Amino acid sequence: MTTFDDRESAFENKFAHDAEMQFKAEARRNKLLGLWAAGLMGKSGDEAESYAREVIKADFEEAGDEDVYRKVSGDLGDLADEATIRTKMREMLAEAKSQLLDEA
Repeated sequence: MTTFDDRESAFENKFAHDAEMQFKAEARRNKLLGLWAAGLMGKSGDEAESYAREVIKADFEEAGDEDVYRKVSGDLGDLADEATIRTKMREMLAEAKSQLLDEA
């Protein structure tokens, strides 16, 4: 292999790794968000875990975060406003990334 081929391969591997880590971070964020929302709705234990899985599944409806926001916002109703939910989504993404780095 040439130096160019080595660099190309390394770049492709890094891109794949970064994409996988972003996917894992968003899935973890969705779980944490689901558990937070479940707590606001008075759910705990298995019921909270089940709801968190529903939030994770909601992320597969379309690209981006709007599907997750709509799911949580619709379920919470008046328990949390848009700014609170979106802030919590950002906080949970940072927390998810931190957890993944700690596990590595």
